[in-house]
Amino acid sequence: MSTWYQVPRLGYWLPECGRDREWGQSQLTLTPLTLTPLTLTPRALPQLAYLSNSDCGRHDTGWGHPEHVGRLRAIPRALREDAELFHELEHRESRHANPEELALAHDPRYVATVEELAAAGGARLDADTVVSEGSWAAATAGTGAVLDGLDLAFGAGPRRSFCAVRPPGHHALRNSGMGFCLFGNVAVGAHYARSRLGLERVLIADWDVHHGNGTQALVQDTPDIHFVSMHQWPWYPGTGAAKDRGPHGSVWNVPMSPGLPREKYVDAFLSAVDSATEGFTPDVVILSAGFDSLAGDPLGGFTLEMDDVTRLTEEMVSRAEQWCGGRLVSSLEGGYAPDRLGEACVRHMRALAGR
Repeated sequence: MSTWYQVPRLGYWLPECGRDREWGQSQLTLTPLTLTPLTLTPRALPQLAYLSNSDCGRHDTGWGHPEHVGRLRAIPRALREDAELFHELEHRESRHANPEELALAHDPRYVATVEELAAAGGARLDADTVVSEGSWAAATAGTGAVLDGLDLAFGAGPRRSFCAVRPPGHHALRNSGMGFCLFGNVAVGAHYARSRLGLERVLIADWDVHHGNGTQALVQDTPDIHFVSMHQWPWYPGTGAAKDRGPHGSVWNVPMSPGLPREKYVDAFLSAVDSATEGFTPDVVILSAGFDSLAGDPLGGFTLEMDDVTRLTEEMVSRAEQWCGGRLVSSLEGGYAPDRLGEACVRHMRALAGR
C-alpha cells in the first residue's frame, strides 16, 4: 500500500516521492497517511426489466388517432413520480425483430410488404391501421422487446419484463394488420420461446378490453400454447365468443358485458387462467397488458381501477412463481387515456417487481 503525506497549508495529499520538494523558501513538514480500501456494498439485482425503444415513437398515426405517441410518453412521465421504482428497474433499449423472427407467426410476404410500405412513405392498411415512414422501425422494436424479455428471463437477466411499446399487436393477423396493430408481438414471442429457446408450454393471458383475435389466430393451431382473453362483448372486433375454444381446445375466451362491478372482471379472468392451466404447467407466461380495460377509457366500457391492476398483476406473478420460476413477460397493448395509462403501467410494474 502506498504511503501519502498531508500538506497542511495546501489541503491535499502528496505521494512519498514528493516529500523533499521545496515550496517557496520553506521546507514543508508532511504527515504520513495510510490509505484504507473502500468497502462497496453490491447493488441488488433488478427484479424487472423495463424494455422500450425510441423508435416506437416514430409510428405516426396522424392527427386525432387514439393510438398516438403520447400514450408512450405518459409512461416515463408517471414513472418519474416513483423514483425508487425507477432506480430498481433494469432499463434497456430493445432490439429490432428481424424478418425471419416475424415470420414465426406472419406470412413473409406480409412482413416484406410492411417494410416496403414504410420505405415508400407509408399507407393505410384499413380505416384504423396506418403504416407510416417510421412504422417498420417502431413495430420491429415492439416485437423485439418481447423477444428480449424472453431472452432475459432464460438468460442472465431479470425473470420478468415490461415492454413499453407501440404499436400494439394483439389484433394483427398472419397476412394483414388490423385494429392499430401491425405485428403480433406476443404471438411471435410465444413461437420464439418454443422454436428458439426450446420451451414447450406457453401461456398467453390478455386483459385488454378488446378480444385478442390476432393472437388467437396466430397461436390456436399450436396445442401447447394456451390463450386466455377477457374482453368486452359485444365490441370490436366482434370475435371471441365463449364457445370458440380453437381447433385444439387451447383457447379460453371470456366475453364480458360493460359496466359490471370491478370484481366480476377480476374473478372471471383469474378463473379462466386457472382453467387454462389445469393439467398444463407453462414454462413461461406472456401478458397482453391492455389498460383500456380501466374505467373511463374512451374505447371501452369496463370498470377496472388501479387496485385491480395491482391485484391482477400480483396474482399472475404468484402463479408464475409456482409454474415457471416467476418468468413472465408483459407487453403493452391498449389504453387510450394517457394519464391513466401511465399510472396503470407504474402500478403494473410495481407488482411485477414484487413491491
